[in-house]
Amino acid sequence: MNIVLIGYRGTGKSTVASLLASDLRMPQICLDEEIVRKAGRRIPEIVADHGWRYFRDLESEVTEDYAQRDGWVIDTGGGVILREKNVKNLQRNGTLFWLAAPPSVLIERIKDDTERPPLKDGKTFLEEVAEVLEERLPLYRAAAHWTVDVSAKSPAEVSAEIQARLREADLL
Repeated sequence: MNIVLIGYRGTGKSTVASLLASDLRMPQICLDEEIVRKAGRRIPEIVADHGWRYFRDLESEVTEDYAQRDGWVIDTGGGVILREKNVKNLQRNGTLFWLAAPPSVLIERIKDDTERPPLKDGKTFLEEVAEVLEERLPLYRAAAHWTVDVSAKSPAEVSAEIQARLREADLL
């Protein structure tokens, strides 16, 4: 079984994944980092040169590859849930945790991020976050086995909560 972290940018997926992998002695993969490695360029360059559809195609390839493995902590990109096949692949051999936070928390956490290109053309940063979250919230909710509100928790507390839920469900 894989432990899969989903959620919008700024929820701490990468940090929590590192903690989980260390605590549970499991290998970890950040799907966005794997896409960058595979493409040989940063995400803004991929999107600028080829567009979001191409990026999402790479994301689906990487997702399918790692979803077939067993015993991994998988840190996904925020948009992995946009394609139903990605969700089905991840659910097949994984328990999905949606790391969630209110828009105000996310905006504060990601306001200085320069590694992600805009998702919506012609929108202000705040408009984009609000619109994208509105589109994705039902998808995160539908994909997740569990939701963890990360807004007032440290990454270590989030990791501990995930581990506790897995133990309660006899998955650890």
